[in-house]
Amino acid sequence: MEMSITKPAAKWFIKELELKENDSLRFLARYGGFGGVHKGFSLAIEKTEPQDPGAGIEEEGIYFFVEESDMWYFDQKDFHIKYSRKLDEIEYIIQ
Repeated sequence: MEMSITKPAAKWFIKELELKENDSLRFLARYGGFGGVHKGFSLAIEKTEPQDPGAGIEEEGIYFFVEESDMWYFDQKDFHIKYSRKLDEIEYIIQ
């Protein structure tokens, strides 16, 4: 799986979550919610240190990652994180 995040998306997370340089943000599968690859599951975020990252990328001094234990959620597809200025929100693209 390839993972990417745009600079505007990284900056949005930094502002909204008050992240500091060298912080880490995990994307994880959670039961419930809408959207995503698997019915009944959605993406959640958690500010935490990586234990066993399966994919990750550093942008703006923050490490964004997915743990190996959550890789199943992406079904071997790429994961891209973008910011929509028009909607003022984050967009997750899994393809």
